[in-house]
Formats: sequence, structure tokens, C-alpha cells
Amino acid sequence: MGFAMKPEYREEPCRSALNRVTGMAFDWSLNPYMGCAHRCTFCYVRAFERRADRPSDDRYGTSLRVKINVAEVLRAELSRRTWKRDTVAIGAATDPYQPAEAIYKLTRACLIALKDARNPFGIITRAPLVARDVDVLVDAARRAEVSVNFSIPTLDERVWRATEPGTPHPRRRLAALKILVDAGIKAGVGMAPLLPGISDDPEQLAAVVRAARDAGATHLWASTLYLKPGTREHFLEHLARDWPEQLPVYEQLYAGRAYLPRARSEKIQEEVKRLRERFRVRDRRPHAIRPEPEAEQMKLAM
Repeated sequence: MGFAMKPEYREEPCRSALNRVTGMAFDWSLNPYMGCAHRCTFCYVRAFERRADRPSDDRYGTSLRVKINVAEVLRAELSRRTWKRDTVAIGAATDPYQPAEAIYKLTRACLIALKDARNPFGIITRAPLVARDVDVLVDAARRAEVSVNFSIPTLDERVWRATEPGTPHPRRRLAALKILVDAGIKAGVGMAPLLPGISDDPEQLAAVVRAARDAGATHLWASTLYLKPGTREHFLEHLARDWPEQLPVYEQLYAGRAYLPRARSEKIQEEVKRLRERFRVRDRRPHAIRPEPEAEQMKLAM
């Protein structure tokens, strides 16, 4: 496992559970915690913290807000007449299965609320703890679309330890993925973020894609490093320590921009696509769980 500092937990109520999102592939997000003990050096949330005048450096992830009433607030929001059962993304700004979840079980409580409301949702995590909730996920998947995405950008030991200091080992995530897929849940791998010159070598990429296929991943996607102020300073500081020879390369690649130049990004995406086809990563669940028609759902609820 990666080394993890013990964070401070601040138990505070929240006024809202669902957050409206713009410019993303989803419209609503849910984050039972604020802050993340995984402390990944590349985390894009550091940029949000910087904008909110909160620490985005090594102090990020050492003090976490625990939204102790989030499940109750969520139930109230899902019951509103104006709510249209839009898909909810869980974990867009914090890992919903970081160590705090083993104590507070707020994510599990939120999944039960979403299941009871027959509301579709997707989870993104770097933690195998999600497999604990396979029972709730199975019930939820019978009522609405459910998907789980495991963030696994690399299997390289050095890269993992240096860039994801508080996360469980990537192969533990793959083991959890297999548990979910074997139970019929749609679960795949997000290779995010891929780091130019560090984790985007064809052999490194192939190792992840092959392992994802072997674990039964139903889908696989990739994205490259995104450096906004807050994330940028922290990541480059750690890059200078761990890969000093790469610092001038990154300063040139990301000069005046937050995204990797299109030509470089497209090259990486094309390689991942080629590997996905080569290893035939696709939905191969023998007993895939799919939502029942609403009439059948009503029977399940009785």
C-alpha cells in the first residue's frame, strides 16, 4: 500500500448533497466528503481548492470534512417533484471510498438512498473498499443504470508510489473490479491521468490494459494530465524531486496551457484505443445486471 498520513476528520452537516456541474460529461455530482486522504500529486481538485483560497499544497488531504447528514439531505433532494432522476456522478471531487468511508459509511448510505429512488449513478474511485458495497450495487443496478470506474493509470510501482502516496495498490483495485464484474455490475478502468514521459510508454499502457481485460473490465478509457494553478505548482514541485529530468519537458509541454498539446494527447489516446482493441476489452459479463422495467421495479420495492 501507499503511505498514508492519518488525517483530521471534521464532522460537519451539509445543506445540499447534489451539486450542479457544468463542462463535464455529467450534470450532477455527489461528494460525501470534502478533501481526500489519497493526496495524489496530480489531483485536479487542488485547482478548485486554490480558487477557494484553501490549501492546495502538501496540506491538502490532511483535514477532511465529513458531511455527517449527507444521506438524509440526498433523500430529500431525490424526492423533490422537480428532480428528473438525472445520472449522479459520485467521487468527482473526492474519493468516496477513501479511508474515512470505512469509518463513517456515508457513501454506502448515499448508494442506498439512490437505490431506493431508482436513480442512475456512476462511481469513480481508486479504492477497493467499493467491493464492500457489492450487495447495494447489485440491488441498485436492477432498478437503474449503475457503473463503477476504477482509476488505474499505471501498474508501475515507482510511478504509483510517487504520484499516489495515499492510495491502495492498483492490483487491489483490479481485484475489487473483478468482484463487481463477477456479481454482474458494469465496472471498468479509467487510465487517468496518464503522465507524458512517465506513465505513457507503450509497455506501461499495455500492462494496464491487459490487466484490466484479465480482471473483466467492461470498458476502459484514458485521459492525460490536466494542470491548472494549484495542481500545477504542487505537481511540478514533486516532479522536480522524483523526475528532475522531466521538469523542463513539462514546463515546455504545459507552457501557457492546462492541457497537453493536442498532437501529443491524440497520440496517447490512439495507442490506448489500439491496445483496447488488441486485448479485446469489452463487456463480457456472463450474468450482466440490467435495470428491470418500472413495473418489475415496483414489485421489487414491495
